[in-house]
Amino acid sequence: MDTKDIHLPSGFSPASRVWIYQSNRPFNEQEIREIDEQLLQFTEQWNAHGAPVKGWGRVVLGQVVILIADETDTTVSGCSTDSSVRVIKSIEKQYNVNMFDRLLLGFIVKDKVQLLPMAQLGYAMEQGFIDENTLYLNNTVLTKADLDTKWLIPLKDSWLAHKVAKAS
Repeated sequence: MDTKDIHLPSGFSPASRVWIYQSNRPFNEQEIREIDEQLLQFTEQWNAHGAPVKGWGRVVLGQVVILIADETDTTVSGCSTDSSVRVIKSIEKQYNVNMFDRLLLGFIVKDKVQLLPMAQLGYAMEQGFIDENTLYLNNTVLTKADLDTKWLIPLKDSWLAHKVAKAS
């Protein structure tokens, strides 16, 4: 699996800003439709100091929300970033999920997102639940170029590699 399988938008500058929010549980099909509609409404009205922001937002992999803002024409301001966070917080409340837990790590296991508390990384490696080649969701990427090339990466290529080395 790679980002080509996820249908990310084309026509966005590689320098476009990216925000990734991972839910602590998968969304069902109905929830995904509703959230995608909310994200579409938000991105169609996304403004920075009155100027429209070229934006995109979707649920991918069943439980990850990706927001993209192309700043080629309009730079995203603090206020417009705040408005995007409000949308995510609203989704959290509406669907009773946590979208801001940075200690829950996402991995692709059997073509599904599996979440693992950071504290259990070593145990998961020892038990063979994941290995150095398991795809890790590097939700720290900040640009569209990095989303395309550095988001879904083998654990051994991620910032977690040193933790894996200690665990083995």
